[in-house]
Amino acid sequence: MIHPEYAKRREAQERRLSMCNAIDSEHTHGVLTRYVHPVLSAEHIPLSWRFDLDASSNPHFLERLGINSVFNPGAIHVDGMFHLVARVEGVDRKSFFAIAKSASGIDNFRFVGTPLTWEDRIREETNMYDMRLCAHEDGYIYGIFCSEHQDPSAEEDDTTSACAHAGLVRTKDLRAWQRLPNIETPSPQQRNVVLHPEFVEGKYAFYTRPQTGFIAAGSGISFGLADDIDPARIREERLIDPKIYHTVSELKNGQGPPPLKTPKGWIHIAHGVRETAAGLRYVLYAFATDLKEPWKVIAKPGGYLLAPRGKERIGDVGNVVFCNGALNIEGTVYIYYASSDTRSHVATTSEARLLDYVFNTPPDALRSLECVEQRLKMIEHNASLLKKAGGKP
Repeated sequence: MIHPEYAKRREAQERRLSMCNAIDSEHTHGVLTRYVHPVLSAEHIPLSWRFDLDASSNPHFLERLGINSVFNPGAIHVDGMFHLVARVEGVDRKSFFAIAKSASGIDNFRFVGTPLTWEDRIREETNMYDMRLCAHEDGYIYGIFCSEHQDPSAEEDDTTSACAHAGLVRTKDLRAWQRLPNIETPSPQQRNVVLHPEFVEGKYAFYTRPQTGFIAAGSGISFGLADDIDPARIREERLIDPKIYHTVSELKNGQGPPPLKTPKGWIHIAHGVRETAAGLRYVLYAFATDLKEPWKVIAKPGGYLLAPRGKERIGDVGNVVFCNGALNIEGTVYIYYASSDTRSHVATTSEARLLDYVFNTPPDALRSLECVEQRLKMIEHNASLLKKAGGKP
């Protein structure tokens, strides 16, 4: 018999999931629209994934397989629906992937089916997380994620050292998934690997972040080509967006979702990390690369596009926003980001507004006095406009 508590809990959950997501008018800089509620959280996980519903084996209706957080979703638009492949972390710290979908892309997301699984080809893999989804021109939907295992060279009592590699799966229907070999690169470790949506010079193109160790983040975002996808072997990683001293990406940076194609160039959403007295701060920034030569950066605004605000600062890993899913649907851009490794949000804008931001916002001048000069020019221009209009500066 199904436990009588299930119906009450299911009704309460449905009320929460059915709420409309109102615009957050307090946190805006004109580029993005933020929303009040997360689009995904632990509250969205179906009760049957967490509770044994059988009254005889679970008489007290205890949560048997708890969920800690739902974050860092990849995104894809299929059959008129927004699909998020989220990182779901159990209370046991292991992450897995699950699909939630919505008609609006802003609210009413529901998890569908069951958690994703595929052939267990890499037995040493302990954890997997942060899938980037890419609808490639070869006809497949690819998912690249971090495949992690304990460092076999670590000392016997060292249970924290890990090795990270780029795991790879593909699908045609988001239901049956084929596991391919991990992506090979010259770097001993990889995180934040992203597939470019189109062939480049007849080859599969990737954005990578070369790493010498699990923590050491290398020099920045790189670009590489592979002759094939099964297996994918990248022979050379070309640095295209380096980390830079005293910027939002001073400590490390990494590609977010696959870049968005626009008439003016490929628009990239990336994360940048700096150290603060309170720990690491993750923000999102944007840049553009050439349509025909996507390794060439042609525009990069200074500073960040989005940073944690209010309750977004609080969570398992505080003061963090992270994005590996973005979509451009008929000129409306949806950026899916997580806050503090705990829950998932959406921010929206238009393609025209995002292009205006990327191509017309001044780049980082890299020195305080030169940054002040940028601001003084704008202040003086505005003062002139106000004077002509009869107003006061």
